[in-house]
Amino acid sequence: MTELTVGGVPVASYVVDPKVDRIQGPRPYLHPVRTLGGTPVTDFAPDDHVWHLGVSVALQDVAGANLWGGRTYVRDRGYTWLDDHGAIVHTGWLPADEGLRHTMEWRDKDGAVLLTEERQLRATPADLGWVLSVDFTLAARRPIELGSPATNGRPDGAGYGGFFWRAAPGETRVFTADAAGEEHVNGSTAEWLALTGPGPYTLVFQGLAGDDRWFVRTGIYPGVCAALAFARPLPVTPEAPVARRLTVLVADGALTAEQVATACPRRPPR
Repeated sequence: MTELTVGGVPVASYVVDPKVDRIQGPRPYLHPVRTLGGTPVTDFAPDDHVWHLGVSVALQDVAGANLWGGRTYVRDRGYTWLDDHGAIVHTGWLPADEGLRHTMEWRDKDGAVLLTEERQLRATPADLGWVLSVDFTLAARRPIELGSPATNGRPDGAGYGGFFWRAAPGETRVFTADAAGEEHVNGSTAEWLALTGPGPYTLVFQGLAGDDRWFVRTGIYPGVCAALAFARPLPVTPEAPVARRLTVLVADGALTAEQVATACPRRPPR
């Protein structure tokens, strides 16, 4: 376990060698993540979805391998337990000017390498709290297709998979600059998306690229995902790796939409 700190204050623990069951989709994760005031803002292996591991990058369909955990959504069958669970394995640390930087292999159930990943995490101070930055690049030695329950036939906007944050338990609220509530922000491409929870605390997510969309849940559980294959599969080829940079403002207090808009710099049009 490695700690990320801001001004000497520990704000997140990063686990690269998880001691979890194969059906939970073993992968590096951040948990617990805290505000500068010490309020926890992540959950780990909750009873409703034991494969939700704090903050992580994972997908349910990587060329047919489940690297998310849990049951696999099968077209015309629904969620089904399959022997298809792989693992995302830390393979080495890299030099970094700041934060943490390392390499991983995305492996199928037999240990074959599907993707390699390079990831960097940074924790930096911000006016309203602190910001977690996660940069990752997925590279393939042969063409690989990334999918989701939605691309495999599930309705109702269940296109999850990618950078996923399972929020701390309790009542939450989500909003963007022009919409509020799960039913209105799930599937959106908003510049930023905010989630407030008990404490209170606020998380502000930014960084969608390409055809990414926000996958959001507040009803059955609280979570936000920058989904890579929300509506259609995403190819990864040797010539075209997938690179993303996500940022999350972690703040004490329940911020308003006006405060969030002021705190979040606008990005170039997508």
